[in-house]
Amino acid sequence: MLSMNRPELLAPAGDAERLAAAVEYGADAVYLGSDRFGMRTAAASFGGDELRNACDYAHSKGVKVYLTCNTVPRNNELAELPSFIEYAAESGVDAFIITDIGVLKLAKKYAPDVDIHISTQAGITNYAAANAFYELGANRIVTARELSLAEIAELRAKTPKELEIECFVHGAMCVSFSGRCLLSNYLTGRDSNRGDCAQHCRWKYSLQEEKRPGEFFPVEQDTSGTYIMNSKDMCLIEHIPELVEAGINSFKIEGRAKSAYYTASVVNAYRCALDGYFASGFSRDYKPAQWILDEPRKMSNRQYCTGFYFDSPSDDASIYYGGGYVREWDVAAVAERCEGGRLYASQRNRFFEGDELEIMIKGVEPVKVTVCDLKNEDGEAIENAPHPMMKLSFACSADVPAGAYLRMQRKDG
Repeated sequence: MLSMNRPELLAPAGDAERLAAAVEYGADAVYLGSDRFGMRTAAASFGGDELRNACDYAHSKGVKVYLTCNTVPRNNELAELPSFIEYAAESGVDAFIITDIGVLKLAKKYAPDVDIHISTQAGITNYAAANAFYELGANRIVTARELSLAEIAELRAKTPKELEIECFVHGAMCVSFSGRCLLSNYLTGRDSNRGDCAQHCRWKYSLQEEKRPGEFFPVEQDTSGTYIMNSKDMCLIEHIPELVEAGINSFKIEGRAKSAYYTASVVNAYRCALDGYFASGFSRDYKPAQWILDEPRKMSNRQYCTGFYFDSPSDDASIYYGGGYVREWDVAAVAERCEGGRLYASQRNRFFEGDELEIMIKGVEPVKVTVCDLKNEDGEAIENAPHPMMKLSFACSADVPAGAYLRMQRKDG
């Protein structure tokens, strides 16, 4: 069991690169999908020997692996489940993330030594439901996104201490009942409850009255409601003490389909925030350093809110009016090595001699450098790095570890 006072930091791992980013930047555990029965078919997955390799790598770093098995399967899929469950257990997964009660029963039968985590898709909003899943053999529940922090604290108080509680603390929010959405099925035939969501809640919408074709009316809202989709992202990095005091065992970051940079950046920020809170002696007055609070805004986002944690959000608190993503920073390059006073890297986005870059290094405040004496792989002086993945170097006195991200602020950001 995890300590009630030192929650686990749980990160998404969409593929091997993102798995490495999560592990290297400080996750205690990762959740990932295989090639079947997971809720993110758009994300890369770990099939065949890849799942075993992922488990071996994570375990070598002291990191646990939880496998998503949280789709709602149909009758014609059930025959595959026993062999899939046995394959996953043999690969070394530490837990299954499950929604369907039938899948739970099969997991207990075919992999009795693997823990069971009940997915947020199950819509657990009360302690009676949590206790019922515990009696069925669950080791952990992932609460419904619509619960307030007070409700989570009450749920914690009225469930066995052996039952762990996991909550989302960062990332996109489904706009439906804990993700059990039918909109994607209706509009495109892509089943969101079986991993193929088209994310229609993030599209821009307008209304058209049938007798006035061609006249479009924007979907708006006032203080009375009309909360139609298009949610902001969740970010709770400023509320670590409240989350810990509520009894949450695992802080979950959303984003298996996001980039490796996103994974590294958000894991690094929350790792630093959590470690700072522990170092403070669990002070209720703890606030992360400003550079830590700035990190979530240096990755692609849809502006941030605190979801339902502090009661129902107001009209402007959770609805995102922009329709797209806020992206003020880009990854310029990924560090490969430092040698002879130079930083050698692989380009990701174009940058120029004289540009100011920021180097994101695990556990410390980002280091600012100015690109000076930029050269290509052949040692020839160049004015800019225009080609994706091109090898380059520039003068740098900082000690930069391999794999560190070099980012730059957009000039129009």
